[in-house]
Parts: sequence; structure tokens; C-alpha cells
Amino acid sequence: MTIAPKTAPPTHGPRHVAIIMDGNGRWAQQRGRPRLFGHQAGARRVKEIVRACPDLGVTHLTIFAFSTENWKRTQAEVSGLMTLFRRYIRAEARGLVREGVRVRFIGDRIRLEPALVAMMDELEAMTAGNSVVNLTVALNYGGRDEVARATRRLAREVAAGRLDPEAVDAETLARFLDTHVLPDPDLVIRTSGEARISNFLLWQSAYAEYDFIDTLWPDFTTADFAACVGRFAGRDRRFGAAPG
Repeated sequence: MTIAPKTAPPTHGPRHVAIIMDGNGRWAQQRGRPRLFGHQAGARRVKEIVRACPDLGVTHLTIFAFSTENWKRTQAEVSGLMTLFRRYIRAEARGLVREGVRVRFIGDRIRLEPALVAMMDELEAMTAGNSVVNLTVALNYGGRDEVARATRRLAREVAAGRLDPEAVDAETLARFLDTHVLPDPDLVIRTSGEARISNFLLWQSAYAEYDFIDTLWPDFTTADFAACVGRFAGRDRRFGAAPG
């Protein structure tokens, strides 16, 4: 069964939605379970939200899976998360291919285990021809780290004489970002009641709309997702211009 839209998607809603999936640990603790139990529940929720995208007119979904700051968590939680990522890729790869989902990973892969990186590379290659939903997973990702890495790549081009420093502008730098093939997000959602962006897509979200909701990520339903998309449709996006 594919995830092709059953109804005509709205034309005034967000095409690219980014989500800070917060609250897994608290959700588990409320149930007297270890934090990893919450992460497992959160991973199952991702599958449902991806499948909901076509009906809502969402062509691009970016999820914040693991930040550059998450290494500060306990070794047990970090190891458990890395195992969960491998299991998720292994379990979901064929379904993602079948359902037309194209998967990309952004973030610095150097610190990740080679086995996980190989699986990420393989999944990207397997889904490269898909276009129903573009799913981007931010793994060992931080907005400041991304800009720093992009700046280093840009500096190398200048040093090699392939780029005129006087020609460098915002569009030039954007071409060196992890997300250079993606449109900027229209809407950023953060679950769990926290109202901060936590170093997520700092450059790309300059003009995104934000929706901070109280629901913990494992409890975030497709109906909640649809409500966020619906609220976006009522906002006036001027991108710095004066009201008409």
C-alpha cells in the first residue's frame, strides 16, 4: 500500500515542514520506563507522520533525530539511540522505497559509527529515485556546526582560486550547506512545550513560521500534524515586506 494522496492536497499550506521531535524522554519517565523506551515510541511516530504528508500537501519533511549536543547524554542513551537508528533503517528501508519516500541525511558523519554511515549511504542510494515525500533526517546535526563546515568548504574554494571572495553572498554560502538541494522550511514544529529552536536549521529557517505545541512527541498524532498545517494556512507571510 502506497502513501499516494487520496485527496487533492491544499495549495496554501506548507510544502516543507521541519520538526524538532522533543519529549521522548519525559514521555517514558511519566510511564516509569527508561528514556530509550520513549525514543522507540518516537521512532514509530515518525512513520505515521511521514505517511500523512501527501494528504496534507507536504512534499518535504525534515526531522531532528540527533543533535551535535546530544553526545552530552549518558553513554547508555547515546549507544541505545545509535542502535535504534540502525534498526530503524534496517526495518523501514524496503517500505520507504515502496512508498515513494526519498531519504537524505544531513549533519556531520565523521563522528558516527562506520556501520551506521554505510547504512545511511545505502538508504540514500536506494531511495534516490523517489519523490512522493522527501524525508530529511538530521543526524549529528547542529545549525552552527553546519554553517561552520560550509564556511570551511567555501574558504577552500577561495584559497584554491575557484571562487572570488568579492562574489560571496548569502546565496553562495547556501550552496555549501548540507541542505543545498532542499527548499527552506515553511513551518517548524517543536513538540513538548519547549519554546526554543535548539540550534536547528538556523540559516534555513530565517523566515519560517514556528509552532510550539505542548504535546510530547510520542503522543503527536497525525491529527495534531494536520492542525499545525492548518494553522500555517492562516498566517500572513511577508518575508520582511510591509502589510499589503
